Amino acid sequence: MKLTAAILLASAGIIPFTVAANQNAPVTAQKTTTSPFTPEQENRIGEVAADYLLAHPDILVKVSQELETRSQQQQMQKMATAAIASQKALLQDKDAPSYGPADAGVVVVEFFDYQCVYCSHLAPVLENIMKANPGVRFIFREWPIFARSWPVSMSAARTGLQIWKQKGPEAYLAYHNGVFATGHFEGKLTDKDISKVANSVKFNVSVAADVQGELDKTSTLAQEIGLQGTPGLIIMPAKNATPENTMVIPGMTTEKTLQAAIDKASGK
Repeated sequence: MKLTAAILLASAGIIPFTVAANQNAPVTAQKTTTSPFTPEQENRIGEVAADYLLAHPDILVKVSQELETRSQQQQMQKMATAAIASQKALLQDKDAPSYGPADAGVVVVEFFDYQCVYCSHLAPVLENIMKANPGVRFIFREWPIFARSWPVSMSAARTGLQIWKQKGPEAYLAYHNGVFATGHFEGKLTDKDISKVANSVKFNVSVAADVQGELDKTSTLAQEIGLQGTPGLIIMPAKNATPENTMVIPGMTTEKTLQAAIDKASGK
């Protein structure tokens, strides 16, 4: 980039440096109180720079991509800090469905909606991660953000929480994976789909618990952390969480990225 700047200045008829007669003479810094360029030179520099960027638009694309990456990293860091502040609510809520050792050193929290297409694509990724990491605890936050558009989203979330309270982790996980296994999302999931999967785990709807409180808690948590959609993943150690070992992934991710986050949280 320095060389490019020098070329631009030279193209404008401006030599931004001088060559000492004695190349071995020491160079001393001098304080400059005024601009080294005249107004005419500054205008010419701007014109040449504009022409150069127009001729090389790939530079603008790279700069835009770099700025976007930095912005995303800053946002993820901000959410990680917020997640740490809400760690107790995230990890110690017994009303939230979970699977894995209660004393696990690393916890993965997923905020999801059964109607979310990316949540559906993420489901098999999480299944593989769970099998590869039996010592990690997974917490599932039912967050039916699409309920206004597709009411079945709320029905699926309520049923999941009710199964958790009534039948426990094994039945809940079977229901969770079973609903996603239908391949029905973005308005295609039906009450019939939900009933079929719920019946397969012997859920008794006549004695279903009231779970509105848990749904409200999850919505509040998501907002406090800064999540704006689903899926949302939080990977953190159960104790001594810091911004360095905690990761928030707002959106779809890969098995490789998720495993790396788990390894980081475990101190590997």
